[in-house]
Amino acid sequence: MAEPGAGRPRAVGLLGGGVIGGGWAARFLQNGVDVRVYDPDPRAAEKIAAVLENSRRAWGRLTLAPLPAEGRLEIVATVEEAVEGADFVQENAPEREALKRELLARADRAAGADAVLCSSTSGLRPSLLQADMHRPERLAVGHPFNPVYLLPLVEICGGERTDPETLARAASVYRSIGMEPLVLRAEIDGFIADRLMEAMWREALWLVADDVATVAEIDDAIRLGAGLRWSFMGSFLTYRAAGGEEGMRHFVEQFGPALRWPWTKLTDVPELSPELVEKLVAQSDAQAAGRSVRELERLRDDCLVSVLQGLRANRYGAGAVLERHERELFAAAGAPPDSALDTSQPLRLHEATVEPEWVDYNGHAHESRYLQVFGDTTDALLGLLGIDAAYLDGVGSYFTVETHLSHLREASAGERLRTTTQVLGCDEKRLHVFHSLYRGDDLVATAEQMMLHVSAKTGRAGPAGGEVLARARAIAAGHAALPQPERAGRRIATP
Repeated sequence: MAEPGAGRPRAVGLLGGGVIGGGWAARFLQNGVDVRVYDPDPRAAEKIAAVLENSRRAWGRLTLAPLPAEGRLEIVATVEEAVEGADFVQENAPEREALKRELLARADRAAGADAVLCSSTSGLRPSLLQADMHRPERLAVGHPFNPVYLLPLVEICGGERTDPETLARAASVYRSIGMEPLVLRAEIDGFIADRLMEAMWREALWLVADDVATVAEIDDAIRLGAGLRWSFMGSFLTYRAAGGEEGMRHFVEQFGPALRWPWTKLTDVPELSPELVEKLVAQSDAQAAGRSVRELERLRDDCLVSVLQGLRANRYGAGAVLERHERELFAAAGAPPDSALDTSQPLRLHEATVEPEWVDYNGHAHESRYLQVFGDTTDALLGLLGIDAAYLDGVGSYFTVETHLSHLREASAGERLRTTTQVLGCDEKRLHVFHSLYRGDDLVATAEQMMLHVSAKTGRAGPAGGEVLARARAIAAGHAALPQPERAGRRIATP
């Protein structure tokens, strides 16, 4: 695994702050990178703020990994201001070759000699975009997918005069902010993913134009069938699995002849007549069912978060990328120095807001959500003790073996909660903690937990590592002077 923060730029200049530029701004800012944006749109700041709000919400639901302190955002008046002092420049202007060439040429003249320049173009060859640059060797395409702050893929494509080192540096930058670069082997119009999507788009247009299906039916055919497989298997792995024990060879032998059947109109594009456009618009409006763009964006983000988390559980596809980035974030956060620990009072490790989906039919947070918040608090404690990715892989971690919950008050949607933690004791293998959950000054719930340290090598109980154990003992020693929590040691008993 790369060192935490390896390749991450200190500052980034963005040329264009629309849907894609705003997504890049959110992705960089939430990974602790300062961002300057040039966009002549007077509403640029407002639009980027809306995207950033969506990103914060999505990442708050996606992972418990501690994101670094958010970078600073500045909207500037010129290209030159945007790229001044930037280690990395990302151009996100509309798909007009002349405009992109002008912006990149200006950025090339103004940016520092070591800065890498990338374009978010979805189809223009980088060799065309390099035409007016004095240092074309530092330009590459870095084509992302919307929403940029959630989807990990970025296609990297070099032009005729691109230095291979530029491709490597761009890939390093993208990996540092939790993305997965796909470096193209050759320069080609539309790159890889858009060529595949364009083929499906052409066929879908014919199905609508010929009244074979509506836009909603076509989307159902994708999202309820092959699209679910594609999210983790892709195309060729899906076909190989469909070939059974004999694999891809059998699949090709069985279905290869169908490629010559007159099924498709991929080389024959329907005219986008006013009638077809109106049909598409009407059906699409009906499919949206009155939901606003913001509502659709949040629905999209929530579904993507669910898919990404599901894939992470299997450490596969985009889930493996998320898991890698989470480990890097945990490692980068690290444990604070011992001098920063205040053990004269219970630790304040976690805060949470009661989400609407936490609320059950009784109108308050479901009891499982209390355990979720206490679990998040325990994770924060483990991070405080210094349990990072290297420790997890090489030594082990603490696992909860017993929990005693007390539910004292109800929590409603939108309420802000905070936890405190008191370490009641520890030895080489055990860690005894007491969490308290508050809404303001009101005690809402408590959780007493016994944790056992498990060895990464044997999978059985084993002593904690020296520094982790020393820190746990130091906290326990400090907390020994505190009053015993009122509900500590309680058990369920018949009156």
